Amino acid sequence: MQALYRQFPQIRNSQKIVLVTGCFDILHTAHEVFLQKARQEGDLLLVGLETDNRVRQIKGRGRPVNAWIKRAQNLARLSATDFVFPLPEKMVEPEVQYSLIASIKPDILAVSSHTAYLDKKKAIVEKFGGKLRIVLPHNPSISSTLLLDKTG
Repeated sequence: MQALYRQFPQIRNSQKIVLVTGCFDILHTAHEVFLQKARQEGDLLLVGLETDNRVRQIKGRGRPVNAWIKRAQNLARLSATDFVFPLPEKMVEPEVQYSLIASIKPDILAVSSHTAYLDKKKAIVEKFGGKLRIVLPHNPSISSTLLLDKTG
């Protein structure tokens, strides 16, 4: 996996790289809008996708609903997405986050307004010359968890 994301700077040329990360367990309209808005920030949209184990840690028992490969395929089908790659298992550790950003050196780290640890993420991406951009306000009425609660 490290070799995969270390290749991204080699494809840079003069392209502006945008990075987003997330679980994207059940792809819904808010995800699609978020990814479209993120893509508008640059030339290439890289999507770091949480592993199944990490989704379970973040979202709890019974998650993810869709395995990593299915979530990756769903994201890859979207016209906004250029690359999907697995995030490291230890992404929660600051040094792993730092290493990922240092390897990719995104111009933009695109997030939504309810993203956790915005200040920490901003500091890391700015250290490598990038910017953190909030591309979508939080809409509490749309989420994978709410969709699952309605169908469960």
